[in-house]
Amino acid sequence: MSGDKIYAYGVIEADSIDVSTDGVEGESDVYTVSHRTHAAVVSDIDTLDPEESDENARAHDDVLREVMTAGDGRAVVPMRFGMVFESERALKNVLRNSRAELTGSLRRAAGHEEVGIKVLVPEDGVADADSVRESIETELADHAADVADGDLFSDRLLLNNSYLVERDERESFDDAVDAVREAHPDLTVQYSGPWAPYSFVDFHIKAEA
Repeated sequence: MSGDKIYAYGVIEADSIDVSTDGVEGESDVYTVSHRTHAAVVSDIDTLDPEESDENARAHDDVLREVMTAGDGRAVVPMRFGMVFESERALKNVLRNSRAELTGSLRRAAGHEEVGIKVLVPEDGVADADSVRESIETELADHAADVADGDLFSDRLLLNNSYLVERDERESFDDAVDAVREAHPDLTVQYSGPWAPYSFVDFHIKAEA
């Protein structure tokens, strides 16, 4: 499928890419639109308002993950789901006008990826929850470059954090997660990722033609 509009996933340093993952709305051709030192990772689309279905949301993340992890890894500044541009010209205008912000964000993202940690308590709760949460946060933060707190949207959620981890430190972070699980066998620790660093270098723009 193809369209006359452009769906954008994120921005990398200007480079060619070879993406095997299908994009949003099943689009198989994922390519780049470049302006000077930056390139947006994109695919064609025929609507300005793509449905945020589970399949489309997963495709958005999967494209970014493949671009980010291919080879020795690549810095990616992710865009939120649903960024559609009327034309390449409109997208290049954004790349031009946001050059300084993108340069700084790519520098921050370089060599890093985001992972998510959710910790759930049993239905009957846990004794001294604040102390347990502080202990877990300290253990994990020692192996991360940064942390972002998420919403505790359930009474059972003790922790819902995103961590910015250096790729070279992923193994030590994984070990820290294992240590948390061993120290707290009554808790459920959910570990997700790697993701593009949405929580740390997300690029906020308005998609205008």
